[in-house]
Amino acid sequence: MSVDSRLPHALVEGPVRGVGAFTLELARSLGAIALVAARTVLGLPRLERRELVRALVQFGYDSVPLAMATAALAGVIVVLQSGLYIQRFGARAFLGWAAGYGVLWEFGPLLLGLIMSARIGARNAAELALLQVGGQIEGLRGIGLDPFAILVAPRVVAMELSMLALSTFTFLVAIVFEAVAAYFMLDLPLRVFFGTFAQMLGALDLVGGVVKVGTFGLAISLVSTAVGLSARGGARAVGQAAASAVVRGCAAIFVLDLLLTLALAGWMS
Repeated sequence: MSVDSRLPHALVEGPVRGVGAFTLELARSLGAIALVAARTVLGLPRLERRELVRALVQFGYDSVPLAMATAALAGVIVVLQSGLYIQRFGARAFLGWAAGYGVLWEFGPLLLGLIMSARIGARNAAELALLQVGGQIEGLRGIGLDPFAILVAPRVVAMELSMLALSTFTFLVAIVFEAVAAYFMLDLPLRVFFGTFAQMLGALDLVGGVVKVGTFGLAISLVSTAVGLSARGGARAVGQAAASAVVRGCAAIFVLDLLLTLALAGWMS
């Protein structure tokens, strides 16, 4: 067989192998996440409450300053972006609705999910990876204790509750900063901003944002836990687990955001 005849075969074989390797890795990752979810549910009745409290402080309370700063920045950015189109089409009265919808429905949940994936997702994966490579998790099994009831289930529950609680403060702070930014940058009275906000936004819009944040929080907790528990090796494995948790968590958030947007938009229409 000549070199020219082997060339088309090589051009096809490379992409096929790449797709196959990606499919296998995706299947392994989804299987690991499903296993973590199932064992976490089984460990909930024996959940270690002291670890839950510690995880709530670590993942929730300690994340408040970052979440508030993110919310304030998001509110100002949404107003600036919306204001460009609002002024162009002479629809200043609708700025409150447009900015509020952007924060509650899309920009707020997505930005909070990405920020928390980088913070609590990476931290959770690194801590579990450190325990995994150090033998502590295997040691718990050796003395008849369930690592999922002691370590994993409290972390998953704490991250989910933290994300839901942070979303409440995030949405509130973002909307307040939107109103202030609209007043000082676009000379829009506060009563006009909040008037259209209250008239055109309903409870379902808020529910959609909370559903997204809750789903993102569950994805972050399960993905980071699966990555941390699958770590093998030494100190390098801990760093790789943290980086992988961020990348996979963000990818999961983008995919879920697309699916949830399609589902919620169809349900509300």
